[in-house]
Amino acid sequence: MDIRFDKKIVIVTGSSSGIGKATALEFAKAGASVVVHYNTKKSGADAVVTEIEKLGQKAIAVGGDLSVKENADQLINTTIKKFGTVDVLVNNAGTLVERRSIETMEESLWDKVINVNLKSAYLCCNAVIPTMKAKGYGRIINVTSVAARNGGGFGAGHYSTAKAGVLTFTKSLAKELAETGIMVNAVSPGVISTPYHDTFSTPENRKIFASNTPLKREGTSAEVAYGILFLASDYASFILGETLEINGGLLMD
Repeated sequence: MDIRFDKKIVIVTGSSSGIGKATALEFAKAGASVVVHYNTKKSGADAVVTEIEKLGQKAIAVGGDLSVKENADQLINTTIKKFGTVDVLVNNAGTLVERRSIETMEESLWDKVINVNLKSAYLCCNAVIPTMKAKGYGRIINVTSVAARNGGGFGAGHYSTAKAGVLTFTKSLAKELAETGIMVNAVSPGVISTPYHDTFSTPENRKIFASNTPLKREGTSAEVAYGILFLASDYASFILGETLEINGGLLMD
């Protein structure tokens, strides 16, 4: 199976590190031009752009908090101005911000996590759909989490709720766009070795997570990226509204 995206234009949100970075690089290796989005890590995004250019592909970095409509609109408009269109949108931007019990959580933290994980996906889809509809083609891949299915670890109620929203949003949008040529699916990573877990999970907890996984290890960002590329490819032409679990068997559905 040779998955190619030659002459395709791909946006990967939150792609200055981790799963987003790996996804951007894999799309570039498959021939795509890539828009690397970042919120605060400009240097990381610039480094990803450099790596993509070394692969012989075109790339630009675009910054902004995608929970703000103007920034989501700018991301899409900048892409169209530079490359003429958008073929694939990967809604990967998101974070836990900090672990906190629901009892002690401030409203502002709840809102921030919901907005950065769920609202950002809605705003980016809202902005890109007209362009994809106009040409009768598009692929939208949302990144949710195993936390959407099991509630996540302690202090992740806001994050797991937001990711559950992404899962349901994927199904709803897939139905809405089914006859337009735009295919919408999602991937749901389990415990992946990324800066996310470096920040929010202790080494002890990560060992426990890994031991509870049938494969007895954390996944890699590239292993998630492979699933994203598959769902964005023509090999997934009859897969719609699906969430692909990439978790080493931690959750079997």
